[in-house]
Amino acid sequence: MDKLKVILLSMEKKHHKYERTFVILKPDAVQRSLSGEILRRLERTGLKFVGMKMLVATREQAKKHYGKDDAWCTKVGGRIVENMEKEGKKAEKPPLSYGQEILNGLLDFLTCSPIVVLALEGNEAVGVVKKIVGGTEPLTSDVGTIRGDLTSDSYAVAGIDGRAVRNLVHCSDSVEEANREIGIWFESQDLVKYKHIAERMLYDVNLDGILE
Repeated sequence: MDKLKVILLSMEKKHHKYERTFVILKPDAVQRSLSGEILRRLERTGLKFVGMKMLVATREQAKKHYGKDDAWCTKVGGRIVENMEKEGKKAEKPPLSYGQEILNGLLDFLTCSPIVVLALEGNEAVGVVKKIVGGTEPLTSDVGTIRGDLTSDSYAVAGIDGRAVRNLVHCSDSVEEANREIGIWFESQDLVKYKHIAERMLYDVNLDGILE
């Protein structure tokens, strides 16, 4: 391969239209038969599905996915203790224990039922999906987003019940996180390289060859 082709291939890989993101349709999305609606909303953006499969997550996969350590648990548990003290309650456990309970709740939820994992590719894929999915808490997520329109859970109710917020979807916060998460849930052979017809209208610079 000549030097110019190497340079062009390198530039192509860095182009925003090749950005990838990762999405999980969580157990509540599958159990409430909302998978098709969520996929429709994602697909209509012009992003391309390059990986998709349904599975029951193992606890080990879920742990790797969340990637939370004792420091994270202590930090989260510290907030819980702080809130308890503001309400005049006395913490019965150290912050680490409360944080571990939060993490275990996340793991219990993600592994309780089948999920659908997705890898999507396209211009600014991470940002586009985050916008469509909406804020983490359904109650305060914007109207028009997946979480805002399709469910109504809240931190308050989840906290009272001692469980994870059921917000239908997980999506990556950054390109780096997306790459890490895709590596947990997909093998390289699971990801399909192909040209989508819509890409011509989305990304072709000259738009030639469309009219006959």
